[in-house]
Amino acid sequence: MYIIKVKGKAKIPDYIQLRDENFVLIAYFRADRPLKDLHRYGLEGKEVPLASVIEQLEFGKLQKLTLGS
Repeated sequence: MYIIKVKGKAKIPDYIQLRDENFVLIAYFRADRPLKDLHRYGLEGKEVPLASVIEQLEFGKLQKLTLGS
């Protein structure tokens, strides 16, 4: 799975995209909102590490998402 943070403009907020191994978009959510429904993406129970990854992400830089077990 891959993750990218996209910078919003004016009234459009920053957002996060999660993409699968083929770079197909599987999730899209605001960067400033609480993480919910992560079970849909196989990330249940990984809210804290994912929030940490999101906070440290650079805008526009696609990276492989590795949160450990």
